[in-house]
Parts: sequence; structure tokens; C-alpha cells
Amino acid sequence: MTIFVDMDEVLADTYGQHIAWYNKNHQQSLTKEAIVSGEVWENVPAAHQESVKKHAFMPGFFRNLTPMEDSIEVMQALYNKHEVYIATAATQFPTSLKEKCDWLDEHMPFISWQHRILCGHKFILKGDLLIDDRVYNLENFDGDTLLYNSKHNTLETGYTRVSHWQEIAKLLL
Repeated sequence: MTIFVDMDEVLADTYGQHIAWYNKNHQQSLTKEAIVSGEVWENVPAAHQESVKKHAFMPGFFRNLTPMEDSIEVMQALYNKHEVYIATAATQFPTSLKEKCDWLDEHMPFISWQHRILCGHKFILKGDLLIDDRVYNLENFDGDTLLYNSKHNTLETGYTRVSHWQEIAKLLL
């Protein structure tokens, strides 16, 4: 199989990074568990929303993301069994391209540069499966899809969902 895997909120915990930066910058104690749905910025006081929206434009935001639990081990196994590519929108924010490449070099060095696709519109990809947390990336993909659970997509319906990397392992390994 040819499998495309998104980075943000699939391999790397961007949602948790937003919360950590918000808590540090505003001396708060927001947790993922306290959020039912929506983007992080939608779950903070109006006076703090713009500062949260700016996180992705700040140096270090993408470079220091925490890998999703079991993502590294399962990706290694998938990479050994299937044709696996990282497909991420890495040019949307000024520092994200370099920081995402550096992150992959550190956490998933087995994913060579030839298996990294940096694109905005994922419907152009041709393969068997796309794993992503954003419905707008899945809706026009010409293949099977898995919607990776995130607080921001809890209200989305019509897609096969996965909640963690061990679930992906059971489906694809």
C-alpha cells in the first residue's frame, strides 16, 4: 500500500503544544481533558485568542512538538511493510518547513527526504490511504482515509476514525 501520513496532530502533538504555550504565556492551567471540541484558541478567553493563533508563527513551535504516543514505533513498522510518505503543509507558516524537517530527522530518521511531501492540497496525492486530522484534506482524496481524532474534529462525521497509533497498527500491520 501507498500510505500518506499527516504530521500535525497525527504524528506530533500540536494541540498539546498550543495548550502548553498558552498556559506558560498566560499563567493558566488549561488541559486537553477540559476541552470538549474546537481549536485551542476557541477554548480560551477572547483576550487571549489572538496570542494562541500566533503560536504557529513563532520560532520553535513545530521543532519542539511531542511525538504522539506510539507514533514512532508504528511508523517504523509501517515504513518497513508499506510505501509510507509524510504529507504535511509545511509552507503555511514561516518556520515550519525547516522545523518539521528537523523534527523528522530527530524522531523519525528512517523517513528519508524522498518520502517527505510538503504540500497544501493533499487531494493531489495518489495512493491507497491518507491519515489526517483535517476533514478538508480527506474529503477530496481519491483513496481510503482515516480521520485521526483530535479535539478540533470531534463533531465531524462520515469518516473512519482512529484514536491512537496502536489502533492504526491493528488495521495496517
